[in-house]
Amino acid sequence: MKKYIFILSVFIVCTSCAQPKKKDDIALKTKPQSYKIEEVVKGLTIPWGMTWLPDGSMLITEKEGTLIHFKNGEKTEIANVPEVYNSGQGGLMDIELHPNYAENGWIYITYSSKEGNENGGNTALIRCELEGTSLTNIETLYKAVPNTTAGQHFGSRIEFDNDGFVYFSIGERGERDVNPQDITRDGGKIYRLNDDGSIPTDNPFYDEPNAKKAIFTYGNRNPQGMAKHPETGEIWMHEHGPKGGDEINIVKKGANYGWPIVTYGVNYSGTEITDETTKPGIEPPIYYWVPSIAPCGMAFITGDKYPQWKGKLLVGSLKFAYVELLTLEGTDVTNREKIAQDIGRVRNVKVGPDGLIYIAVEGQGIFRLIPE
Repeated sequence: MKKYIFILSVFIVCTSCAQPKKKDDIALKTKPQSYKIEEVVKGLTIPWGMTWLPDGSMLITEKEGTLIHFKNGEKTEIANVPEVYNSGQGGLMDIELHPNYAENGWIYITYSSKEGNENGGNTALIRCELEGTSLTNIETLYKAVPNTTAGQHFGSRIEFDNDGFVYFSIGERGERDVNPQDITRDGGKIYRLNDDGSIPTDNPFYDEPNAKKAIFTYGNRNPQGMAKHPETGEIWMHEHGPKGGDEINIVKKGANYGWPIVTYGVNYSGTEITDETTKPGIEPPIYYWVPSIAPCGMAFITGDKYPQWKGKLLVGSLKFAYVELLTLEGTDVTNREKIAQDIGRVRNVKVGPDGLIYIAVEGQGIFRLIPE
């Protein structure tokens, strides 16, 4: 199958002239604790996604395939959840409400789906409604193909922009030399759809022959964090590098983020993937980590609960069991601080409707930070 590698003419700035900052450039500090850590939901295994209904109750996805409604201190399992391909990093993943949920009731979920003729699974995006304790009116909006039994790199996060488009990520499924640079194949991409699952006609590859028309960016590895900037409305995301080279990127129409042509990481064995970290036509990250922190979950701090942190960026670390608090000046990371140190493997971090920071921790549950 023919592969497409697009060199975008809009990149007129010399990327080698302004290198993105990395972990070694900004020392990681431990933030003096000015909060207490309160357990909110107990007894979870791998809580992946979380969101809040208008009444303040929570919907929580467990990777194994369980959707939990947490209300008044009680957990209720929601029925009629699609069967997941619970293998490796795949399972029931992110969950997000439509921005106009109060009017239309739509809930969006990503999961690893067995749907298709091949064995294994691949990432799907659905929307559905919640009636009582059951999902109803389930619609598949996108299903990546082909299925594969590979256990790695399903993505997946969901975010809406200010225009009502829904973005979601799918990892390259362990096929780094096949999927991420080929726009005729799924995997290693950020996708953009209308909220009903139709494909916007101004998507960058909509008119490209044989292209997957839902693709919005390519050359991604395994994005597991996505958040809308509260001021600019831009969609930010982070993605896992190999051994080193986790990245923060801003989602740009048609952009190629370079995997595996360029990277700041190496193979897990320590051998080199490439000696190139920049290349014309490839979008450089605004920040990268060496060594990897294994980032998962991402949120901007808004509101006044933590006035000294307002506008900062939260990134969870699976590897080092803390949440990273990043100070920004525009798109520049200028300071790094460690909060919720040693809390456990952070699978997600979000700011709730009460303005508090919520942290989903594998093998434990969901915690929140209460300012003191």
